[in-house]
Amino acid sequence: MTYQEAVEKIDSRLLFGMKPGLERMRALMDELGGPQEKVEFVHICGTNGKGSVCALVSSVLKESGYKTGLNISPYVLNFRERFQIDGQMITEEELAGEMDVIWPAVERLDARNIVISEFELVTAIALHWFAKKGCDIAVLEVGMGGLHDATNVIPTPAAAAVMSISLDHTAWLGDTVEQIALEKSGIIKRNGRVVLYPEQQYEVTEIIEGVCAERGAELRIPDIRQTQVWTEGVDGTDFVMGGIKLHTPFMGWHQINNAAVALELVKVLREQGFNISEENLAAGFKKAFIPARMELLSERPLCLLDGGHNPGCALALRGVLERYVPERKVAIMGMMADKDSAAALEILGPMFSKVITVRPDNPRSLSAEDLAVTAARFCPEAVPVGSCREALDMALEDVSDREALIACGSFYLAGELRPLLLEKFPAR
Repeated sequence: MTYQEAVEKIDSRLLFGMKPGLERMRALMDELGGPQEKVEFVHICGTNGKGSVCALVSSVLKESGYKTGLNISPYVLNFRERFQIDGQMITEEELAGEMDVIWPAVERLDARNIVISEFELVTAIALHWFAKKGCDIAVLEVGMGGLHDATNVIPTPAAAAVMSISLDHTAWLGDTVEQIALEKSGIIKRNGRVVLYPEQQYEVTEIIEGVCAERGAELRIPDIRQTQVWTEGVDGTDFVMGGIKLHTPFMGWHQINNAAVALELVKVLREQGFNISEENLAAGFKKAFIPARMELLSERPLCLLDGGHNPGCALALRGVLERYVPERKVAIMGMMADKDSAAALEILGPMFSKVITVRPDNPRSLSAEDLAVTAARFCPEAVPVGSCREALDMALEDVSDREALIACGSFYLAGELRPLLLEKFPAR
């Protein structure tokens, strides 16, 4: 089949929605010969910070000479971002080839009334491709939750991490941090090795400790008290951690915690026999990259693009703005209707002198008018517009070279805005 046909078939599975449980995924893996058994994995779950740690660890492994897969969710600009080996996306031809193998297996399961969802199919493509290409190890970002997530079909990984946990996807995971933590603890396998993000709520730590004890898993919580920060700014942070001088291009104090988790995961991998030098570690940290995660696109005017979409992400962005961006700030915002826009705007709205709202091109998105009504409760001016290009033109008319433009609220918005911003700020 062609690439376009492959994408259309993948999209067709969206009709079946999200279905918690691993029975279907196990059946699909059996049809494909168990590709999840042929690769080592690093498995990362949590509400916030997953993407940063996935980027850091996969970059370090690549720099260390290992053929490294990376499976992320969601993508920002191109669907193929979800499948990467050594920093390169799967080609259109390879994705079509994967579907030539996997789609008949999906149809065989359909005939048995085992209906594979879109996310299960995407995860299967990643696992099968990593095995086919002979990856030494792959870094998997959990899609949602943990226990019932399709990525949890893998056996005990070389290392796992539970990142910062807060309220998100409450309709699926529960409406307390305890319920969410219990669901995410499902990735903890018997006799596994688990790193827990520091500075969790006490209830979260208690649950993760209990699950690790029950399953005989080793738990590590990084101690960041000895970390020394040398310089920090919108272009990243230089610091010493564990006696190693490091630079992360990701901004914000929370990224120190993320780096601590990544460093602890690297230590676990070393103990499993992976040869990772301090030089490889430092180079991997420095070269790590994620589009639309507090991405600096311009310095004059300062322009940040952030796809974070929950209150935890909003708090992290506010921390960055308070610490590094004293200038007057104008925002372009768009959010999904199923996200807590009021909570996000209560956190971020007071940071902006003006919010320009737009509806991202997605059926789940909130209208620009409804988002503007909410934004007006928390900032001096909120203006709805009809398109991302109109929003950007309006924002740039209102922002001087000495001020800041912040685009935030959704990865769907980020995916639409990023090409337009790169047109305006090509030098960066």
